[in-house]
Amino acid sequence: MKKNNVFELPTMSTALSLLGMAAQVEALKDENKKISEQAARTILKALDAKDNYTFGHSMRVAYFSLVTGAEAGLSPEEMYELELSAIFHDIGKIGTPDAVLNKPSRLSEEEFQIMKKHPENSYEILKDFPMFQKIADNARLHHERFDGKGYPLGLKGEDIPTAARIILIADTFDAMTSTRPYRKGLPYEVAFEELIQFSGTQFDPHLVKMFIQGMKKEALKGEDQFFIPLMDKKFDKNAA
Repeated sequence: MKKNNVFELPTMSTALSLLGMAAQVEALKDENKKISEQAARTILKALDAKDNYTFGHSMRVAYFSLVTGAEAGLSPEEMYELELSAIFHDIGKIGTPDAVLNKPSRLSEEEFQIMKKHPENSYEILKDFPMFQKIADNARLHHERFDGKGYPLGLKGEDIPTAARIILIADTFDAMTSTRPYRKGLPYEVAFEELIQFSGTQFDPHLVKMFIQGMKKEALKGEDQFFIPLMDKKFDKNAA
């Protein structure tokens, strides 16, 4: 504090008061975080009820994303943001008509335009959660391409948030390796080659490298399940 142009040290009572206020702020943040996470889990239950495949896909994308983030050396805060962003990247598909979402054959151009709305729908669902502003942005941007030819904004390179760049890799990998009623999933090694082929155009080449390195390390563990912290639950790796 300053008095008559002389700085004075705060009194013990003032210091304790400031510490108490800081503790209250942190407690409020923790409470808001818990409330937001509980609301998030409720939304995910709605997604699971509508489309169990998309729910499982979202969990696997979160797992692949976390493997990549860890390999890339992201901080705990960045990993938390990445986890939630990946889990919710497709939450906007709640608003996609079943006839489009579950169509077993190639989408028509009109249907594809409907499907392309899901990142914006994800953003609209998440943006009003005070704790989820970055998560909403990352979900919105997970179909942006490294070469600037993605959607919805046509962002390029490092203008795309790191989490969104990671999720695009994880999302594409799961789409390639998942077995669906109308096609068999690709072996991991074949999918790795596909990611490498499109590095620098569709995907961030450095993050593709981190993804493949991380996934090969995961394979050495020989585990059949993965753990998602937000859900406090293990899920099967097999997408069949």
